[in-house]
Amino acid sequence: MKSNKSISKTKKTPGFFLSLVPLIIMAVFLGVGYGIFNLKAEVLLIGSATAAGILAFLLGYTWKELEEGIIDSISRAMPAMLIVICVGLMIGSWIASGTIPMLIFYGLKIISPMYFLVTACIVSSAVSLFTGTSWGTVGTIGIAFIGVAQGLGIPPGPAAGAIVAGAYFGDKISPFSDTTNLAPIAARSNLFDHIRHLLWTTTPAWLIGLLIYFLVGLKFQGSAAPPAKLEIIINAIQANFNLNVLLLLPPAITLYFAVRKLPTIPGMVISSFTASALAMIFQGKALTVVAEAMTTGYVSNTGVQELDLLLSRGGMMSMMGVTLIAFCAFSFAGIMQKTGMLNVILEHMLRFIKKTGTLIMSTSFSTIVVALITGSSFLSLLIPGELFAPAFRKKNLAAKNLSRTIEDSGTVVVPLIPWSMAGVYMAGTLGVPTIEYAKWAFMCYLGIVFALLYGFTGIGIALKKRDDETLPGS
Repeated sequence: MKSNKSISKTKKTPGFFLSLVPLIIMAVFLGVGYGIFNLKAEVLLIGSATAAGILAFLLGYTWKELEEGIIDSISRAMPAMLIVICVGLMIGSWIASGTIPMLIFYGLKIISPMYFLVTACIVSSAVSLFTGTSWGTVGTIGIAFIGVAQGLGIPPGPAAGAIVAGAYFGDKISPFSDTTNLAPIAARSNLFDHIRHLLWTTTPAWLIGLLIYFLVGLKFQGSAAPPAKLEIIINAIQANFNLNVLLLLPPAITLYFAVRKLPTIPGMVISSFTASALAMIFQGKALTVVAEAMTTGYVSNTGVQELDLLLSRGGMMSMMGVTLIAFCAFSFAGIMQKTGMLNVILEHMLRFIKKTGTLIMSTSFSTIVVALITGSSFLSLLIPGELFAPAFRKKNLAAKNLSRTIEDSGTVVVPLIPWSMAGVYMAGTLGVPTIEYAKWAFMCYLGIVFALLYGFTGIGIALKKRDDETLPGS
């Protein structure tokens, strides 16, 4: 016991510049190693965690304490990692059952290349708004849309960007979403006041995004896959799969669980095994083939190269790389939180806040920093929400300004970070690298632009009306 006490007494509080060192190292590693030399992100993240760990040792922390921080960080992300693995299970079974081929079949018949991006974004927005889950939206209709995009000859980056942007638009303002509920809790505001206040930034961002997708879509009209090629893909699907309405049962189960706010993982597993049964009943697949599709992925042999490339995917093993990145990223985050370096950085920023615009900008920047460090939507809302709440109260600003800012800068920014759980999930599910779709997910960062604009102009900034802002009408 004495030795433990002496160890705790020798711990040093990290200074601001020392706390920045791990961040700078991570930025250099990822910027140069990943961005220029195309090195594996896993190695670079472990290198960043190692650098943070060395500094932690110099501050007096033991390996046991750092290990506790890492395990705590990873344990918080474990439910999300299990969901990612279940997505692999689901994709393999959905393809084997004919569910995904059928959705692609009708998508190719109905959707025009010119309107694809707009359609994908609007439909993703609607599904996410009513279900409250961006992950569920991308994991169901998102998979179908990305398949349709490939069939139409639309580049995967813009297609995935429109899907992700739409899914997170709906998630961001849905009263059924966990992050939409968490933001007002962190800021101590009211849920529906928070949602109404979000419309100031989210609506113009969404409309501008749709306009850009429409303008970009005009270019795809001329460069899309020729009708003859589409006909070959459509005929190949029809020849190799027995298409019927019962194949919609697996996505219907997933959406039912999402709408009813039932546990996600059981819903995905039930959906996967339902799809497996449909694969054996309607597609005549052997049990061994279905099991293989769920484990290592489905292998398509239609004879049409484009279709085989599109359908040969899925399986739990396909998500192992995704979960490895998450383990590495959360190891770094765990050390930064355990040593208090993250809080030191945020608290230092509070000293320079003078005006409302500066406060909004600092809150937004801090939320992005927390998202970059932790890769967590929840922590990017909770930590800045707790830290900046007194500053907003001191300036007599309504708490819904804070909840709006952290959601504008946290919830929708996290899926654009390659090492975040949302980023690796979206990339793994859609089969498109995060960096490739991020620049096309316009709504995910346009909200920040409007948040800053309102902060410095005073437009859409609400003053505090009452002490208890958790009551409606605050």
